[in-house]
Amino acid sequence: MDNAKLLVKRSQKGDTGAFEELVTMYQDRIYGLSYQLTGNHADAEDLAQNTFIKAYKALPKFRNEADFGTWLHRIAVNLSINEKRKKKPDVSLDSPVQTQEGEMPRMVASNGESPEEAYENKEFRGMVRNALWELSSEHRTVLVLREMQGYSYDEIAGMLDCSLGTIKSRINRARQTLKKEITRLAAENGRSLPYKDRRRGGEKG
Repeated sequence: MDNAKLLVKRSQKGDTGAFEELVTMYQDRIYGLSYQLTGNHADAEDLAQNTFIKAYKALPKFRNEADFGTWLHRIAVNLSINEKRKKKPDVSLDSPVQTQEGEMPRMVASNGESPEEAYENKEFRGMVRNALWELSSEHRTVLVLREMQGYSYDEIAGMLDCSLGTIKSRINRARQTLKKEITRLAAENGRSLPYKDRRRGGEKG
């Protein structure tokens, strides 16, 4: 049995010190997810704290054969969805966004890029941030879980209590909507999006 499962068992028996160890073990991951879901440090701290509070209260019902980290992620996601924040703050995306037509650029500059490419990527990051916050809470959440957290479709379906087909459809629509929104913002700013062609050698489709 791994250390997390042992700590969970001890916590379920009333050992608060064991739960504090679990918090220490998972706090960075939960804060990272919370920041990706909320977009600012203050709300992320609140969401992370509320996640651990709710986890502690629900601990007696936790089945220890499940992954504790995934369970915490599910709590954080559900809390975030339920709060339905209306503001659209700035966020940072470090992972590529997959679309049906290829991969959008990573949100961090690659080594060896030219000054022109660096400027384009910086400008593009701003458009992606703005476009992401135009998505619905449901679409934004599934993109965060899939593209940034790296969860499988099955895992996301379990977290959100949805069917696999629903999750696949939701992610596909979220990707399409994000791409359309980025394209719209680029057109409004008089910018083209040459990223796909440059990265894929001019391929189309």
